[in-house]
Amino acid sequence: MLLQLNNIFKWVQQGGQRVFLLKDINLEVEEGEFISVMGPSGSGKSTLLNVIGMLDDFDEGEYSFLDEPVHQLKEKHRANLYKQYIGFVFQAYHLIDELTVYENLEMPLLYKKMKGSERKALVADMLDRFNIVGKKDLFPSQLSGGQQQLVGVARALITKPKLILADEPTGNLNSKQGEEIMQLFKELNEQGVTIIQVTHSEKNAEYGKRVIHLLDGRKVDGLG
Repeated sequence: MLLQLNNIFKWVQQGGQRVFLLKDINLEVEEGEFISVMGPSGSGKSTLLNVIGMLDDFDEGEYSFLDEPVHQLKEKHRANLYKQYIGFVFQAYHLIDELTVYENLEMPLLYKKMKGSERKALVADMLDRFNIVGKKDLFPSQLSGGQQQLVGVARALITKPKLILADEPTGNLNSKQGEEIMQLFKELNEQGVTIIQVTHSEKNAEYGKRVIHLLDGRKVDGLG
């Protein structure tokens, strides 16, 4: 078992009332799965992804990742876990504006304390794979939305994560680029990488072997 969520609740206080973002979420994910998470805006899809990725806390319930009780871990231990095993592809790219494309790609490898020669080889491979060699010295603001998204995907993959969490991974891409990214995810999944993607696109959702539907923070039964 890669990860397990038991009775997860997350809420915010508004005007003395609890507004639930996630309600009683139970989810088991085996290594090598490809899961699509669907639901209308505001249904909790991104929140669920952020909880799984350890970027967001939750208020109630238990979360185990590779048999580690995430809800009991200290911040530093948690950060080490996700840096080691999880790659994120965000809708809003989350690239670091002050760093070049090359430096953005290198950043996760520095966290892993990787040797310079190894970093160089991995970055070169990603630049090549995503056809962005000519962009390596540019800053994010000099790239189009689609190019920034490609850099974001490359950065998520560079550490060879066990789990990829993708929030609308093709949202800023044209249809050809979008298809290439989904195809790449499919290949990675066939190599054993677990993927959980949030998507509005029925077509992209079909790449998943299992679809989970959320509505108002709850998993909708009978639909994954």
